[in-house]
Amino acid sequence: MTSKILVAGGAGYIGSHACKALAEAGFAPVVLDNLSSGHREAVQWGPLVEADLSDKDAIAEIIQREKVDAVMQFAASIEVGESVTDPGKYYANNVANSINLLNAMGQAGVDKIVFSSTAATYGVPQSNLIDESHPQTPINPYGETKLAVERALHWHDQAGKLRYAALRYFNAAGADPEGKIGEAHDPETHLIPLVIQATLGNRPPLKVFGSDYDTRDGTAIRDFIHVGDLAEAHVAALKRLLDGGASIRANLGTGEGYTVREVLAIAGSVAKSDVPHEEADRRAGDPPVLVANPALAMSELGWKPVRSDLETIVETALRWHSKPRFS
Repeated sequence: MTSKILVAGGAGYIGSHACKALAEAGFAPVVLDNLSSGHREAVQWGPLVEADLSDKDAIAEIIQREKVDAVMQFAASIEVGESVTDPGKYYANNVANSINLLNAMGQAGVDKIVFSSTAATYGVPQSNLIDESHPQTPINPYGETKLAVERALHWHDQAGKLRYAALRYFNAAGADPEGKIGEAHDPETHLIPLVIQATLGNRPPLKVFGSDYDTRDGTAIRDFIHVGDLAEAHVAALKRLLDGGASIRANLGTGEGYTVREVLAIAGSVAKSDVPHEEADRRAGDPPVLVANPALAMSELGWKPVRSDLETIVETALRWHSKPRFS
């Protein structure tokens, strides 16, 4: 019998790619989304149930009606800057609504969840290669709210109420190689889509924040992971839980970093066009280097990023941004 998986936030960027990966792995995704930032057109693998995680009883009824076996939780507010100016929104949407989801799962008798977490829970890096033992000291409400949910998952596990996988992303990027889905944030704040949109003339020149870091070319270094590789890690984590495996908290990255200048050079080469850009001052709180140690995910989940070289990331993103996208 095919396992049904409730995908909260499945109409969003990473959630929709997870739905595709689930379907390809033989699962039946059921998308739960209020479409506040997701896109109806991204729901292509399974039904869409429009609902809001603020309504615990409605969520419990949906879980029971759909007879789901596990949950993936992607529904969240994700803009770091906005979290600083509007922390209440982030605590309500990211923390309170996730607790509602956990309570609804308990009410419906579902005890397995894969949670979309973030490297922002680590705060300012104390080393150039971050593993899961790195202290978690967030420096903004976005990271703080994701960490709060991780702690709630830990204590629910300790109480014997569920098992979980908390997957901490570094820099998700790229798009579905078949071009069916991709990144469509409004506003857009992520480096690679900003680079591509500047190259295509769809926005002003890119601002390179900081050119005097102690790195190989003076610009910040980041670990980029293809969204398809992220999605497959979620499926691997789900299988671990369904097979009776223990809870896990794991980084999702490649272990390799690229500077902003290297991103610009590769994007220009792929697009066969210079990337319009201008230098600007550093942004407060931006670390010089942010790179994952993904060894735990590789060993415990049997997972490996296979399409996260920067050329593939840029090529898939460029194809996506070069055509009409979701409204």
